[in-house]
Amino acid sequence: MIDLRKMEQFVAVAEECHFHRAAQRLGMSQPPLTVAIRRLEEDLGVDLIERGGNRMLGLTAAGQAFLHEARETLRQAGHAIATARETAAGRTGLIRLGYVGSALYGRLPDTIRTFRRARPNVRLELHEATTAAQIAGLRDGTLDAGIVIPPIAGAAGIELHDFDQDRLCIALSLGHHLAGKDDLCVADIADEDFVLWPMVEGRGFHLQVIRLCTDAGFVPRVTQEAHGMHAVLSLVAVGAGVSVVPESMRQFRPDQITYRPIAEAGADFPLCLALHKPGPATVAFKEIAFRGDSI
Repeated sequence: MIDLRKMEQFVAVAEECHFHRAAQRLGMSQPPLTVAIRRLEEDLGVDLIERGGNRMLGLTAAGQAFLHEARETLRQAGHAIATARETAAGRTGLIRLGYVGSALYGRLPDTIRTFRRARPNVRLELHEATTAAQIAGLRDGTLDAGIVIPPIAGAAGIELHDFDQDRLCIALSLGHHLAGKDDLCVADIADEDFVLWPMVEGRGFHLQVIRLCTDAGFVPRVTQEAHGMHAVLSLVAVGAGVSVVPESMRQFRPDQITYRPIAEAGADFPLCLALHKPGPATVAFKEIAFRGDSI
């Protein structure tokens, strides 16, 4: 096998067309360089250099061909080394980031912008998904990080870091008969049809909504389920029912939906950054997310 050092020595000799100048360029004495080139030719079984006595006259045809390939090999080796170092430092790579729909209406967009400025060579792929789908993605390796709503069943091995805060509110279509009621509270929607998401896709969040309703004296009558908060609100917009959703989503279809604050206790909830065996780029994302600056 020909090592990279021998290729580097040959390239220096070929480009300088002089052993002494090549040795100076390489920071070594001439005799060992002469021996190294002889051994390289022996290893290859061909002459690379045309010699006239003790003088170098030029390169043989084999030498010219080897020079071209050696330069390319050294370039590729340098690129491989730089890529490995950049990847280890979290300055290149890929992050597949999942997020619940409401996260896009909080601090996540600013975090993404800050990260992209700080790490322009890291590709960031965004995937909207429920909390349950994100946890599954983290475990099977199809996601690198997620913005989820705790609590999470079976969270062993998953890192959770507080990322954002939100609060629940009541969502009704503008044409709903309660849309104009002042001081609307949870008890006022006791007899309404509800649109919610399946409990398996966000157990903790789902139970928080149920708890708010039971504290108000009723069990919600869920007549439709939808996968994801945007789907839930789309059904609310067309009058399929009412819902209790993150207050941050009040920017979604405000011309069709009215969002009413919930004054009752227990309406607050956190969003967490979830990680599972994060790589260097994902660790850099976490650090930037919580420091808010470039690293």
